[in-house]
Formats: sequence, C-alpha cells, structure tokens
Amino acid sequence: MSKPKHIIIVGAGPGGLCAGMLLSQRGFNVSIFDKNQEVGGRNRAIRMNGFVFDTGPTFLLMKGVLDEMFELCGRRSEDYVEFVKLDPMYSLVYDDRQLLVYSDPERMRAELERVFAEGSEGYDRFIKNERQRFLRLYPCITRDYSSLASFLSLDLIRALPWLALSKSVFSNLGQYFDQEKMRLAFSFQSKYLGMSPWDCPALFTMLPYLEHDYGIHHVAGGLNRISAAMAEVIKENGGSLHTSTPVKSLIIENGGVKGVKLTNGEEIRGDEVIVNADFAHAMETLVPPGQLHKYAAEQLKKRDYSCSTFMLYLGLDKVYDLPHHSIVFARDYRTNIRNIFSHKQLTEDFSFYVQNATISDSSLAPPGKSTLYVLVPMPNNDSGVDWETHCQNVREQILDALGGRLGLTDIRSHIECEKIITPANWERDEHVYKGATFSLAHKFSQMLYWRPHNRFEELDNCYLVGGGTHPGSGLPTIYESARISSDLISKKHRVGFKKIKQNLWLKKARA
Repeated sequence: MSKPKHIIIVGAGPGGLCAGMLLSQRGFNVSIFDKNQEVGGRNRAIRMNGFVFDTGPTFLLMKGVLDEMFELCGRRSEDYVEFVKLDPMYSLVYDDRQLLVYSDPERMRAELERVFAEGSEGYDRFIKNERQRFLRLYPCITRDYSSLASFLSLDLIRALPWLALSKSVFSNLGQYFDQEKMRLAFSFQSKYLGMSPWDCPALFTMLPYLEHDYGIHHVAGGLNRISAAMAEVIKENGGSLHTSTPVKSLIIENGGVKGVKLTNGEEIRGDEVIVNADFAHAMETLVPPGQLHKYAAEQLKKRDYSCSTFMLYLGLDKVYDLPHHSIVFARDYRTNIRNIFSHKQLTEDFSFYVQNATISDSSLAPPGKSTLYVLVPMPNNDSGVDWETHCQNVREQILDALGGRLGLTDIRSHIECEKIITPANWERDEHVYKGATFSLAHKFSQMLYWRPHNRFEELDNCYLVGGGTHPGSGLPTIYESARISSDLISKKHRVGFKKIKQNLWLKKARA
C-alpha cells in the first residue's frame, strides 16, 4: 500500500478545518498549522471572565451545507453540536418602526401587514422568484472555476438569465417592494458580503430569500463550536492540529509549493498545501517577492475590498430583554452607506448589529449575566483613520446608540468586561488585508472565474479555501470552497470520495 499523501493546511479557520475534515476522511495525512491558541480563525471563541463570544460569524445560514460536510465524513452534525432554530430570526429597528422577521411565512406576512402600508403583497412573489434564482445559481456556486473550460458550463448558461447583470440587490427588490424601508428589510444582507445594497450584484438577492425559506440557526455554546467539532473529526481521522504554531512562509521551488516554513525555523514538507489565511495577506507575506504576477503586491492593492467592522464584546452583569439578533439602521441609511464605501469616513449616524445570544443560550455567561456582541460596519483601512485616536470616541458613540436606539440606557454601569476589535486590529492582529473583514469585494469582476481560483493559478500544488477564493465569504460558501479544493486534490491523486446530491438538503429544508 502506498504512503498517504501529506496535505499541509495553513490556517485553522472554517475553510481549513472543513478541508482537513474531508481530506482526512479520505485517507490523506493532514497537518494543520495556526498562529492562535484555539482553532477557528475568525470563527474561534473569545473567552473573558466566564463569558464566551464568537469572534466573527454569529448567523448560521444554509445549515444543510454544514450537515452535508459532516455526512461526507460519515458523521451527523447534530452528534457534535446542538442547533437552535431562531424564529423570529431577528429584529430590524428603523428610526420610526420595528419589524420582527420570521421564517414562518404566515407570521412574516402578518408582520409586514402590521408595519408597512404596502403590506405583504410582494412577499410571495419575492419568495417564488428568488427561490428560482437560487436553484439556478446554486450549481454555479458549487462548481470549480480553476480553468476556463470549467467556467463555460451548462450550469452557467442556464443561470445567465438569473444573473440580472445590470441590477443591484436594491434595484432588483423594486419588482417586489415600493418603499425604501421595505426594501432595506430584504437588502441589508449585502453587508454579509461587506458591500452596499446599491452596488451588490442582484444575484445576491438570494441571501435574504435563503433566510426566509431555510431559516437561521444558533449553535449552543456559539458558532465557534462548529470549528471545534470539525477539529474533533480531524483528530478522529488521525490528522494533526498544531495551534500556537504560526507559518512564516511557503516553501516554493520551481514554481510549486513544497511545504511551509514555521516562524521557529522548522520546515515541513508536503505533497499539497492549502492556504486558509486571508488571501491578500497571505500573498503579500507568505510568498517571497518576485514569485507572483497576477497577485503581486502592487496588483493586490488595485483590487476592490469589502468594508471593515468595529467590534465591541461586552460581558454584562444583567440580562436585557432583546431579541437574539437585532439590526439597527442608521437614520439616514444611504448616507451611512456612502460614508463607508465611497467616502471612507466615520459618521455619528451609523447602522449596527447586536447579538444578545444569552437570551437563547444561557451557557454563554455566568448565571444572571449576559454577553452582548456589537458589530458596526466601518470603512476598511484605505480610509487612513487613526484608530488609536478614534477608538474610545467610537466606543462611547456605540454605547450611546445602544441606549438611544435600543433602550439600554444603563449599560455602562453593567459592563463587567469588554474587548474591542477595530479595523486596525483586524489588519495588525488578525492578519486581514486592509482590515477588510469580508475579503475581496463580491463584484462581478471578482467572482467565479475572476476570483482567485481554488486550485491557485500562480503556484503549483497550492490550493485556496476561505472567503478570498470562490465561492466567497460567509460560512456556507467557505465550506463549499473547502469541498471544491478537497475534491480537486482527491481527483489529482486518484482518491475516491463520497458525493452527495446537493438538491436533497434543499428539498428537505423547505419541507
């Protein structure tokens, strides 16, 4: 029997762990290296004084994709983590009204009738049309685009009429809803991609549709438990995880990646290397100068990147009566969006997201206490904002907004502990290029074949997973990137693997 091929994975984020889980299940020798003490990357836990927070993602959308990843490994996801379906999914807070958003169609129609003058007339058409868009586009999302031949597929030809190339998410919603505030309820999800709804391609109207048709889930203990579960499967399969072990550079010989060099000077050789680090940061820091052309440092700067975020994690000695998820819109949402994406400047009138997860999951805080996670979209570091100067002022503005917009007027007196991550921290501490937390922007010229390929086009034996490659950012699509790269490696080495018909979870979830 031949010796198993050695697969080295740089980064134990969701993509690296998912790829490690799939490849170790298929008999590959998998070694994962990560700079942090705990696995998960931006999906890892933050622990303070008995409080537990997710660093990044807090919404689990398209749970069926995650279920499939575990099924491909002969496991059931529910044997490793406990899922909690949320309904209402979240609350939307405007300057003059509040909307509870449900995945139950009857309750959603009733809520739209209660809050908006135009009622629920366009809701059913939205669900019907966007369901068709998603079913046409989903096969394109799960394909490999590492060659032009794979790009020019029958799936893509069938999907072309649904791309709505000339429209944005916001303009596309005009066929269903008239009022701007009504459209915002179905377009703020563009922020999941770090984009403005007025610029985000119309095909991403399928994001709010997915919420309504398939729901949103929480994971007991936080979404970080997913990464911990994947790490457990890797260990069960004989793979190795090396935390607190940063990678200094890729070992490149004759145009191919032969392994990695650790910061302690040790060299680890392998047959294939998967890069799960932030794409642009990895290309700039892990690859020696002169090795890249298309993605050389000067070319990376010319690309378009997502917005950043200001994060405030609060451990409180009180439990507030807030929904699990709340999205608060700036009073002048359009101006707020322009300030983030066009002007790249700070503003006192901002939108923000609050997770009050303890209301659904008491395990995240000591008895009688709670966690509050606050995310404020911000311009990325092209803004030139000096965050050492502005950090505390922004913190105070956020606490004022929690009081003024959500009624948490006494919050300052209940803070036991806190952590802040600014756009500068994302870049300096988390190694996120320009602090762009959602990686490369998801415009057409940076999607599908035009996004960095899963089989990296500039270096042999090198594969990419994560938000910076196809299909893009967000947990479900990152898991798909891991599946695509794992399948490419398996095919290269003629290793058979289990396949699942992806439409099964779609039908099962809707039922």
